Amino acid sequence: MLKDKAIAKKMMQKTKRSIEWVIRRTTRNNLKYAGVHVVADFWNGKPIEDAPVLREILVKAAQAAHATPLEVSIHKFSPQGITGVVLLAESHIAVHSWPEYNYIAVDIFTCGDKSAPQKALDYLKQELRPRKVESKKINRGAV
Repeated sequence: MLKDKAIAKKMMQKTKRSIEWVIRRTTRNNLKYAGVHVVADFWNGKPIEDAPVLREILVKAAQAAHATPLEVSIHKFSPQGITGVVLLAESHIAVHSWPEYNYIAVDIFTCGDKSAPQKALDYLKQELRPRKVESKKINRGAV
């Protein structure tokens, strides 16, 4: 259960979907993207197997990204592994673990100029303490 009741209430609110373009200003023009997608591989970090702990980490990662959490879904696999997704008004953050390989896959997709997916990634690095990180940023839906 979320510790902050205000966050839980906000997550339950329905939001109106509209596209908010991410605008990257350059010296030549203003490039527009539907969103920014950050994918990362975490190796040899803190193992995560507890659903309430992962739920809290996902919500805090969303807050770090200046995003609005709407819903969180967690699935614990048997005998090990866990997947968690927080749906955002601005898209999603997902974490998938393979403890038998000391590996966690991270997926952060946000839209709008106010969201900051790199800050969510930085928070997840801080919490999960991987020894090795490989990440890539993709600008999605360029117009």
